[in-house]
Amino acid sequence: MKQVVLSWQGLIALLCVAGAMVMLPVFGAGATQPPSAGTVILIALLAIVAALISFTPLSTSLVATALFVGAHGAAWLLLGTLSGNEGFAGTSFFLLLAACWLLAWRCVTELSELKPTTPSGQWLLRLLIPAIFGAWILIIWETITRGAGVPFVLLPPPSAIGARIIGSLPILGEDIRQTIFKAVLIGYAIGCVSGFVVAILADRFAFLRRGLLPIGNLVSALPMIGVAPIMVMWFGFDWPSKAAVVIIMTFFPMLVNTVAGLAASGNMERDLMRTYASNYWQTLVKLRLPAAMPFIFNALKINSTLALIGAIVAEFFGTPIVGMGFRISTEIGRMNVDMVWAEIAVAALAGSIFYGVVALAERAVTFWHPSIRGG
Repeated sequence: MKQVVLSWQGLIALLCVAGAMVMLPVFGAGATQPPSAGTVILIALLAIVAALISFTPLSTSLVATALFVGAHGAAWLLLGTLSGNEGFAGTSFFLLLAACWLLAWRCVTELSELKPTTPSGQWLLRLLIPAIFGAWILIIWETITRGAGVPFVLLPPPSAIGARIIGSLPILGEDIRQTIFKAVLIGYAIGCVSGFVVAILADRFAFLRRGLLPIGNLVSALPMIGVAPIMVMWFGFDWPSKAAVVIIMTFFPMLVNTVAGLAASGNMERDLMRTYASNYWQTLVKLRLPAAMPFIFNALKINSTLALIGAIVAEFFGTPIVGMGFRISTEIGRMNVDMVWAEIAVAALAGSIFYGVVALAERAVTFWHPSIRGG
């Protein structure tokens, strides 16, 4: 049990609900299907009950559950009132939305205080909190764009983008195959592997280290928008030119991070290896490479996003009639902004999955590192 706490989120949520009830109706005079009084009262009651429960000395898990149900139930009903009333939302509507958002904020605060004892509970909590954050970004986006009547060409609602994704799965699948499974993955693999190999050579031979690292800093500063058309001229319009851009973008981050990681092992550990009469390669494999793994995986995670960005931007400068960058540049010219946002959403999802896979591999390989043990 916990002590009674008057959270400021709950207090402001109650004030928002009270203000919304005073400033009824929810929608303006132009609305064609205004919600019934019962629906509005139910939304208000859900928010009020959730806010009041947050003040009670119940356990943190019970309060978080009540806040979750109240905030998201009220928000779901509020979203349902938008059908047929787009562009006519009044002050009362946005006050109710603000109340739901504040209750969801308090819900996340309560969830953050939980300390699950089981691995499954810890995993569920790590998943639930960012899921609530992401859901509320979509809820606020949907309600503001539809409720305030934001022009479709400026910002389509998430529901329209989702419908476009579902209706364009074959096209999106071909774009993913062309951009990600060809240009991104091949360029990423070649760029990271070659950067790693050259870093080993640069560590072994001082003249390479002193000569390559300044050049790496110079090449990293090259504008991608200038390199991409040159690669198209050299390697043609298909995916090899995009893979070449990805190689350039991923090579030097891997080189610089690996060289820094190889220098991260302490002098005491190196002296110990010398007392064992270890040669350079034995010291490299058994001491310096393990110590460099956090740096190497840092480069891999950075490159996972750089590779996707580089391939998409490179497709703006010439490509076959397929690819995510090609689709974005073409559809924006046709004012099909929902398709543009669909490609952006798919690219963001693919990039997140790519980054997540690398992060999971990092946890498996560098489980001994304090940053992983502490997480």
